[in-house]
Amino acid sequence: MESHGTRANYIVGFVLAVVLTAIPFALVATQSLSRTQTVLVIAAAAVLQILVHLRFFLHMSFSRSARENLLAVAFTAVLVFLMVGGSIWVMLDLHTRMAL
Repeated sequence: MESHGTRANYIVGFVLAVVLTAIPFALVATQSLSRTQTVLVIAAAAVLQILVHLRFFLHMSFSRSARENLLAVAFTAVLVFLMVGGSIWVMLDLHTRMAL
């Protein structure tokens, strides 16, 4: 059985994941930023969290040898974006139609 990562890589990934989770929680708990700034920081932390998980836990390198994996992840991300965006669009449209 081949090992994909070292213990140090897992620890670094875990620490980064905890920090990227704690930052949004702290911002919401302290309300130190405006609502818009807080949402932007949460969105940025979420994107960074995805990249940390892809690199440290799923062992996806961004080199040319793993191009198929990267394309599969990109395709999945587009599908998820379309599904979530479409669902939000439908729910907002229903909300505006139902609000009298």
